[in-house]
Amino acid sequence: MGIVLKGGNVVTATDNFISDVRIENEKIVAIGDNPVQENDEVIDVSGYYLLPGGIDCHTHFDLSVGSTKTADDFTSGTRAAIVGGTTTIIDYATQYKGETLSEALDNQFKKAHDCYCDYGFHMGITDWNDCTREEMALLVNKGITSFKLYMAYKNNLQVDDGVIYQVLKRSKEIGALVTFHCENGDVIDVLVKEAKANKHYEPIYHAKTRPEIVEKEAISRVIHLAKLADAPVYIVHLSTQSGLFEIVNGRKNNITIMAETCPQYLLLDDSYYERDGAKYVMSPPLRKIKDSSALWMGIGSGEIDTIATDHCSFNFKGQKDLGIDDFSKIPNGAPGVEDRLGLIYTYGVLEGKISLSQMVEITSTNPAKIFGLYPQKGTIEVGSDADIIVWDPEYETTIKASHQTQNVDYNPYEGFKRCGRVAYGFLRGKKIVKDGVIINNEPLGKFLQRKPFKGVM
Repeated sequence: MGIVLKGGNVVTATDNFISDVRIENEKIVAIGDNPVQENDEVIDVSGYYLLPGGIDCHTHFDLSVGSTKTADDFTSGTRAAIVGGTTTIIDYATQYKGETLSEALDNQFKKAHDCYCDYGFHMGITDWNDCTREEMALLVNKGITSFKLYMAYKNNLQVDDGVIYQVLKRSKEIGALVTFHCENGDVIDVLVKEAKANKHYEPIYHAKTRPEIVEKEAISRVIHLAKLADAPVYIVHLSTQSGLFEIVNGRKNNITIMAETCPQYLLLDDSYYERDGAKYVMSPPLRKIKDSSALWMGIGSGEIDTIATDHCSFNFKGQKDLGIDDFSKIPNGAPGVEDRLGLIYTYGVLEGKISLSQMVEITSTNPAKIFGLYPQKGTIEVGSDADIIVWDPEYETTIKASHQTQNVDYNPYEGFKRCGRVAYGFLRGKKIVKDGVIINNEPLGKFLQRKPFKGVM
């Protein structure tokens, strides 16, 4: 017995057509006219879009940051993800000082239980030594085929240029991809100390002490090191026009560079620091309107490859407000996994900045290709996992924290109009969501072993 989605508008990164889709045993088994078999459940989805499930390749669930940890764990975070149309997340695990990569991975698996969507991991490297170098290959064999290096958070997560070069060389040997948080942490550390010495403690100084040049410089440095190591790189949460220019110029020199941005850098700007500013403390910080305009253009032209969220939620009360009198003590991060697809559809597709196929490409297909999941994930094809979002394009609502699934007491997009919602959400053929509400409370998410990096198709 299967399920037939009848008469929907199938949208992939390259196609847009009306067809029936039959799913059985977790897979898409037929696309075409009237594939119904005896005892199939038939769902009329005419007038709806059939999208491949979204892939958010940048989340932080159950993340400890000193004296507190994120408001969303893997259970609440993945519930919010699938309600919003995301059926796969790739979360960032972190090797803390003194840990092996294997210990860090074991700790991450202990956290990632009762997931409502499928999941994978990147591994952040903070403690580089001969053991770490050897363990990178071990993790690739376990399906952890991407690593992260932080160029910020001095005396905590930040690594130096020598480590960056060595990790890049090793990644090329073992078929891994290295992702980068690009900010000059040494300069930021000095700017923060200068601001506080001058008695500037307001949240807006989080942005003032992380000016756009610290992102631009770090991206430029990574690109030069990538050329030296002859290795590909992936830039996370790109926030500036000048950083985008560095990436475009690097590609002209035949360096393989992939770039990600996030809804907050497309839809919010630094004026938000004047209103409940602590809510918008994230790294990198919110930028100028000129930057968001440039990023939208970069998406439309294909210069930006993915839109993720960097979902890293902290409650305003009891967490963000701990640093209300000292911006440097505010936990960095904001929620977003639940609203990503709706925001990109509303302010990207409906405003004519991108096509619906481009939305699929940057929120699903490209993440699957870059991070070793395609064509199992990221498309609607015979043989692919039946991760299908039946998208109702006529639905309209206003984003309110009081109505959200994610476990946080505010929403950075409070009051934004949002068009479209998940009429039906399928994870590997199981109906999980109906009309924006979870109807199957069994957490069915599975760990995904990802393939080594082979280059972007």
